[in-house]
Amino acid sequence: MSYFTQTAIKHISSTRLKLLRRRLGKLYGMDRADRLLDRMYQMIGRYGVGVGLSPNTGPSGLSQQDVVLISYADMVQAKDRAPLEVLRQFCTQRLKGAVSTIHFLPFYPWTSDDGFSVVDYRQVHKDYGSWSDIEKFADDFQLMFDLVLNHCSSKSPWFKEFVSGVEPGMNYIMEGDPEADLSPVVRPRSSPLLTPYQTRGGEKMVWTTFSADQVDLDWTCPDLLFEFLDIILFYISMGCRVLRLDAVAFLWKKMGTNCLHLPETHEVIKLIRNFVEVVAPETILLTETNVPHEENISYFGKGDEAHAVYQFSLPPLLLHGLLRGTSKHIREWATQLNPPPKGCHFLNFTASHDGVGVRPLEGILPPEEVRSLAKEIKDKGGEVSMRSLADGSESPYELNVTYYSALSDPNHPELGEARFLCSQALALSLQGIPAVYFHSLCATPNDHEGRAETGRARTLNRKKWQLSELDSMLDDKNTTGSRVFDWFVTTLRKRASAPAFHPGASQEILDLGDSLFGLVRSSTDGNQSIVCLYNFLPRPSVLKSVKKMQEYFPESKARDLISGGEIDWGTNALELRPYQAIWLLSH
Repeated sequence: MSYFTQTAIKHISSTRLKLLRRRLGKLYGMDRADRLLDRMYQMIGRYGVGVGLSPNTGPSGLSQQDVVLISYADMVQAKDRAPLEVLRQFCTQRLKGAVSTIHFLPFYPWTSDDGFSVVDYRQVHKDYGSWSDIEKFADDFQLMFDLVLNHCSSKSPWFKEFVSGVEPGMNYIMEGDPEADLSPVVRPRSSPLLTPYQTRGGEKMVWTTFSADQVDLDWTCPDLLFEFLDIILFYISMGCRVLRLDAVAFLWKKMGTNCLHLPETHEVIKLIRNFVEVVAPETILLTETNVPHEENISYFGKGDEAHAVYQFSLPPLLLHGLLRGTSKHIREWATQLNPPPKGCHFLNFTASHDGVGVRPLEGILPPEEVRSLAKEIKDKGGEVSMRSLADGSESPYELNVTYYSALSDPNHPELGEARFLCSQALALSLQGIPAVYFHSLCATPNDHEGRAETGRARTLNRKKWQLSELDSMLDDKNTTGSRVFDWFVTTLRKRASAPAFHPGASQEILDLGDSLFGLVRSSTDGNQSIVCLYNFLPRPSVLKSVKKMQEYFPESKARDLISGGEIDWGTNALELRPYQAIWLLSH
């Protein structure tokens, strides 16, 4: 064991050392655990990360001010300027105080899937800018990076080494046996699971979970683990506070299983968690697992795995409820929702760069309701992506549509706008950390022109803005995009001042019937409560006498945090306008 490692270990608890050793042993064999542990601790201090070995035990300082903006690096463009520079100008001028964290979708060199087929994890795509452009964001925002763990590009150096039979890449790529029974394997796509590639050693069948260009990585190779630990240290040195573990549920493969959520996958995440607790304890791990709810929350572990998971059931459930005019299903789901383990949080969102996944509706909505929802999205100009089932049939996997278009109403635009804002207000009020996709901020409609250009359904939800076009729209107060953007910025800034919206503040779901949805958030110190009410109908809804309302508002009036005005219902029942959302302050 090296002198540096011995010195480092003196500052690390024996419990954590035992955890790391045990996890390495589970994954790669106890006979190699000590050697791998020594190798791990020799990494401490690389890129300047881990120097001093902070005694902190985990992320701290989360508050109601924490809001994530999801954006591509080239979401906003201007002639003769790096897109990252343009995006930073836009965010600092228009979004300071409204969002705290920028989630950069993969900004590395890539070959497909708009970034999620990574060629080089340690470089910034030359068309986007440079690492310097990324670091400058840290002056005003915290940063979230993607760590694409399951696969890399078929044009990456690693895969080229695999084809050539050269170390280390020759050991990094997952091969599959075409003679094996692969029918149990859960598929997120309808494309072939195995893809033939010619190599120096002859034709080999490569595991390709998502596409032929996205070749899966072989995590049974410990060298691959250390490659990614090095990448993690590098990202942290460049200002990353939140690591998003992309498609992590598919990470480990084992014949005879469904190759999803395997114990080894959870062990890898726990190992990464323990590693960052040592070198950079303020780092937050976020898992991206677009699967049914119980499977999704398994990535909290016992509070020892991911710090945060996406609330994947929320987007399709909220969409269904508002389009069908009933809060029944989302109320029942939210009522039964158990809070995360201590120190863990849900990331609440309605839209992202992907479409709206419908697998998380399994066990919540009947299959016929899911099919009906998919049909309505098609009728609104969206598309539906399918996945292959074990019996050879296909099932809806993802709705490809912008969230604004999904909730819009061409015949009654004002109602569509109100319905969309209702959805956003509800998501912002739930217990956890809010995340807002750039196109929700701007009420972007489906990008049919972009879809025709790329031939990919997901492009409907991935429009790239020219800065001049975006500024012109936002400065014109008569446009839907401007009204929605102003609503977001104003509402988020008000929300940031309300302790009742702290990620860990308590949440109580109210039973107000099927036309209304209601919840109460209460600050941890007990000094503030906010009653949040939402009308799910395109017509007025009346909130009849509710004991909870009398408890919080004995004078039958309160200030609405969203509008800033006072609502006085006196002796009458409180009436909400079509799709109205209100946040009533009790103190």
